[in-house]
Amino acid sequence: MKKISILAAIVFLVLYIIPTLSLQYFEKKYPSKKTEVEIAESNDSIISDDNSERRNVQVYDVNNNKVITIELEEYIMGVVAGEMPAEFEIEALKAQAVTARTYLLYKLKKNTTNPEQHKEAPICTGIHCQVYYSKDELIKKYSQEWYDKYWDKIANAVTSTKGQILTFEDKIIEPLFHSTSGGRTENSEDVFTAFAPYLRSVDSPYEANSPKLTATVAMPIAEFVEKLKGALGITDLTVQNLKDKISLLEVSEGGKVKTLQVGDKVLTGREFRSLYNLNSTNFKFVQNNNTIEIVTTGYGHGVGMSQYGANGMAIEGYNYQDILKHYYTGVKLMTYK
Repeated sequence: MKKISILAAIVFLVLYIIPTLSLQYFEKKYPSKKTEVEIAESNDSIISDDNSERRNVQVYDVNNNKVITIELEEYIMGVVAGEMPAEFEIEALKAQAVTARTYLLYKLKKNTTNPEQHKEAPICTGIHCQVYYSKDELIKKYSQEWYDKYWDKIANAVTSTKGQILTFEDKIIEPLFHSTSGGRTENSEDVFTAFAPYLRSVDSPYEANSPKLTATVAMPIAEFVEKLKGALGITDLTVQNLKDKISLLEVSEGGKVKTLQVGDKVLTGREFRSLYNLNSTNFKFVQNNNTIEIVTTGYGHGVGMSQYGANGMAIEGYNYQDILKHYYTGVKLMTYK
């Protein structure tokens, strides 16, 4: 009986397990480049139609303090130009176009306004939502030469992905993004408390070209201590006992500081980052005589798509769908109509 069992196990291994593992390895090493864009019905109540070819959205213009009406895809072009360097690879720009369009429809579907940020419109042109620049603003901000060189590229990234959005289980996602993760992105709940199944921590290995990959903030130790004392209301913290009073408590899956303890107080990584105006919550301390250096890795909150990581993937030959499906777990690309 044992010989028969062993023989059966070998047959099962050869016929089923080894081929499956080989296929998984091949698919991982050589990801599919096929287009997988499905068709989704849009919510007609969130987009106004002037005619069959034109869809308009209302956006609060933070610079001019008024609501403006913009053609949807033209708005996406202005967001791509405002949120991602135009020098990036076209596939990275396409990925940004899809995330910008998805975020717009996500906000429109919520159909809420924020009296402090964007009155009478569900989305604004500022950093509170997505940065948008009109053509005139882009020329003023950069130059006519910049516009002539890059606008067609930006427009191509948008028109070639026209109507495409990201969904998870047939629902529009909130596609968060940031500049540079520092090697691994964050789970949403580790940064914003809310769990989102599509915002999972993933490796981001192609960020070497990011100018914000690492940074250092240096200051006298005495100044560092005084800031902590003022923020936390600690009176017994000194330069001499700093090493004994401060300790790391929690680190996220993405390698960023979730909480640290100072004396009997607990401080979140986000609070510490804000206090010292750091690039990210992935930081460490280096003491050099009377100076303390806070060395950070990455730039931004770290959730969702890393823009420099996306550009790095594009340089490596990945297309925009590969990029989006890497940074947003379990999503589908769909085209509304």
